[in-house]
Amino acid sequence: MGTVALTDAVSLGDGLPLLVVAGPCVAESRRLCLDIAARMKDICDFLGLPYVFKASFDKANRTSVSSFRGPGLQKGLEMLGEVRKRVGVPTITDIHLPEQAVAAGAVVDVLQIPAFLCRQTDLLVAAARTGLAVNIKKGQFMAPEDMARVAEKVSSAGNSRIILCERGTSFGYHDLVVDMRSIVRMKAIGYPVLFDATHSVQRPTARGTESGGDPDMVPALASAAVAAGADGVFLETHPEPAKALSDSASMLPLGSVPGLLERLKAVAVASGRKP
Repeated sequence: MGTVALTDAVSLGDGLPLLVVAGPCVAESRRLCLDIAARMKDICDFLGLPYVFKASFDKANRTSVSSFRGPGLQKGLEMLGEVRKRVGVPTITDIHLPEQAVAAGAVVDVLQIPAFLCRQTDLLVAAARTGLAVNIKKGQFMAPEDMARVAEKVSSAGNSRIILCERGTSFGYHDLVVDMRSIVRMKAIGYPVLFDATHSVQRPTARGTESGGDPDMVPALASAAVAAGADGVFLETHPEPAKALSDSASMLPLGSVPGLLERLKAVAVASGRKP
């Protein structure tokens, strides 16, 4: 249970190379997705790190009802399918409703459960029944040990391809705090653990109608998470974060990613992972 195969070629878990999950917060356009995926693939190929492209077709939990949510299920999945085919990388996207699981599962390689929805039994079971790997983000309101019950909901449907993801804990007052003990405690449940480095530096609703963020803290937190045993890192990145249509305050500039991943690879190797 310490490793999970995402595809025939890509796995994550104990002793395996550090997995990189990265892409824009939202699938803003076909060209943006293809450009970021191709660039990230080149970076990860050069560093010898497995890579999965991430983008959301819908962000149903935006701060304001007027915020951009994404292209929607059909157009978003078309973009993700094109990335998978043309760039040749696995893809992951989040679902918010049980009825989205089958459609998304026919296109992507991994389904993701958003942190705010991680206890929604029907959603978890629907994702599990696709047979795909399921990445479950720990709710900002939950203790790491409580993710064992969440994982049980997926495994109850006969799917043990489970990944748990740390993304910080909310104490209100527009801030999140990351306790690196969460990495150790969730790994003890028996599944691989990702660290969401960019959502962990969010400042929820700090801008009134949108979240703020502190991306300068990403390298320190991601390095600490890898040293603590995280099996992979989740990053949202954009060529020009200030122009991004979602989570602009916490995303990393695409140009800064190579240096960060080189640093994280060195930390992973020093911590005993395969180069």
